[in-house]
Amino acid sequence: MINQERIVERFLRYIQIDSETRHEKEIADMLVDELMAIGMDVQRDNAGDKIGGNAGNIIAKLKGDLDKPAILLSAHMDTVTPGNGVKPIVENGIIKSDGRTVLGSDDKAGIAGIIEGVQAIVEAGVSHGPIEIVFCIAEEGGLNGSKYLDYNMVDAKMGFVFDSGGKTGEVIVQGPAQDKIDVTIKGRPAHAGVAPEEGISAIQVAAAAISKMSLLRIDADTTANVGVIQGGLATNIVTPEVTIQAEARSLKNEKLDVQTAHMVQCFEEAAAEFGAEAIVETSRAYTAFHADQDSEVIAVIDRALAAMKIEPNYKPTGGGSDTNNYNQNGIQAINLGVGMQKVHTLEEFIEIEDLISTGNLVTEIIKNV
Repeated sequence: MINQERIVERFLRYIQIDSETRHEKEIADMLVDELMAIGMDVQRDNAGDKIGGNAGNIIAKLKGDLDKPAILLSAHMDTVTPGNGVKPIVENGIIKSDGRTVLGSDDKAGIAGIIEGVQAIVEAGVSHGPIEIVFCIAEEGGLNGSKYLDYNMVDAKMGFVFDSGGKTGEVIVQGPAQDKIDVTIKGRPAHAGVAPEEGISAIQVAAAAISKMSLLRIDADTTANVGVIQGGLATNIVTPEVTIQAEARSLKNEKLDVQTAHMVQCFEEAAAEFGAEAIVETSRAYTAFHADQDSEVIAVIDRALAAMKIEPNYKPTGGGSDTNNYNQNGIQAINLGVGMQKVHTLEEFIEIEDLISTGNLVTEIIKNV
């Protein structure tokens, strides 16, 4: 149903608009105009004000048959760095950047597919239920747009997020919870050559703690990582303080509780052993989700993919997405593959046929509610 040339043109236009995280205003303004042009009622929330961004989330609604349930279609507007000044190259059915930036198919491929799919439905006069579109800010680095989304502005209880790297047919039905673990180790400074015994090395304390931790792949559901360690001034000073940023994830909230508690205990015990102080702060960035096979959202995606003669590939993921926050806020959502490849790298690319397939999937979801 979709206009193949238009979806490619649309995507190329989107990726050339700078929209690194917390700087989405320019693309948001343009998307509002496009959504209104196809007959949608469009609003914005104040999520940007809450996170120090220059734009809020976009919430657009298209009236439909009230005998059918409302559906949410979602993607995010921000890109990772380096994402400014994208110069796309189109060759051999592939769209890529010139190698100096990411491409931005994460997640402007999702945006292009959603708008093109809805526009095609409107142009064809196809009967449909209520359609809601949410384009989020600040998904990268913390899912902050969907975290601070004004959920009072959303009516749908069933959602389809277009933000996974697999091709059409990949359906993410399970995603992990994540805990952020921020630690400050406070030791005591001393001259490392003259009186090292008077000092307490925060680096040594941190090393002792980390050496006792279970990290990386814990089990099939759970991972953990210490990602950032900062501290120290010079080699002749016993380091008095270091800061550490770590994380833990699990597909099961109870397993995450255990892993996080283990990591906290390692820091606290090491600090006590050396006479240092460990200040540990943990926060649940987002909770786990799981879509049951007998749920309505799975029934809809099954029918949509069957109409496209594509076999669904149901799978879990170790990464977070806006899907987590939607589920946490009462919207049963799944994440769908749009074909973006090598995302967050300078080699990111997408095949044109995957853009087209994403647009067609949007139409089939709407038709099969």
